[in-house]
Amino acid sequence: MPAAAQPILRVLTGCTAVGKTELALRWAEHNNAEILSCDSLLFYRGMDIGTAKPSRDELARVPHHLIDTNGLRDQMDVGRYVQAALACARDIHARGKSVLVAGGSGFYLRAFFHAVVDDVEVSPALRERIRGQAPAEALAELRALNPQGLGALDTANPRRVTRALERCLSSGLTLSQLAQEFQAKPAPFADWETRLLRLDREPTELEGRIAERVRKMLAAGLVDEVRALAGEGLRDNPSAARAIGYREVLDVLDGRLAESGLEQAIVSNTRALVRKQRTWFRTQVPPHRALHPDKVDATGLPW
Repeated sequence: MPAAAQPILRVLTGCTAVGKTELALRWAEHNNAEILSCDSLLFYRGMDIGTAKPSRDELARVPHHLIDTNGLRDQMDVGRYVQAALACARDIHARGKSVLVAGGSGFYLRAFFHAVVDDVEVSPALRERIRGQAPAEALAELRALNPQGLGALDTANPRRVTRALERCLSSGLTLSQLAQEFQAKPAPFADWETRLLRLDREPTELEGRIAERVRKMLAAGLVDEVRALAGEGLRDNPSAARAIGYREVLDVLDGRLAESGLEQAIVSNTRALVRKQRTWFRTQVPPHRALHPDKVDATGLPW
């Protein structure tokens, strides 16, 4: 008997504000698909305006997955995301529907093409012990465990140093040995045929869309949203609190930024993010086609 065909995973990505949401909805509506979110902030309930989360009407048009699954204090990470995304994709496929991954969060997006987490488990006691160290002390201990050097590790980033030390102590391996083991790991979706398309616009066009999007977010009540979330633990979730839109409003609320400079700060930081996203798409995912969202048939994308 011929081998069974691999299930197909279609991935639609692109920079912030490029227009992914509407195109994904239209394609899914016409192709018996459900949407699997690949956005590192849409997990969190209450983070609606600043994330440009699909509206209730949009969510009602097509079944969505991995949106509004977590409270702010229940932090998501890429390891948990991979497990949840695999479970969702298998369930959607088993029900005879197509799977459409939509979003542009780089590390989460990479999980559909490459291994992104290792199997090293860190005990709570060890994690607590390491996090009680001064950054210089943690770095010195890490260097002692890696006499051949730390490779490309960003030693100026305390969080990365801490994570590296946790992994070395838990595994008994050096960073070089851990890297070798990691490179041999299969990708989480290795059993799927993954097809990637990216939406793109000219830089000046995208800049105008970013400015308009920020204006609409502020008019819709972004400041009030962040003020409410601050009372629910936003600052205790580093990834959420550092997200563009949220961190600038927190700066205003905490007196570090004048409210008159809020809009421009969000626009500038979003444009900087887009520049980083463009580099990420060129270097961190497989070769793919880039399409202008206004110049394609949304119901029949060229997968």
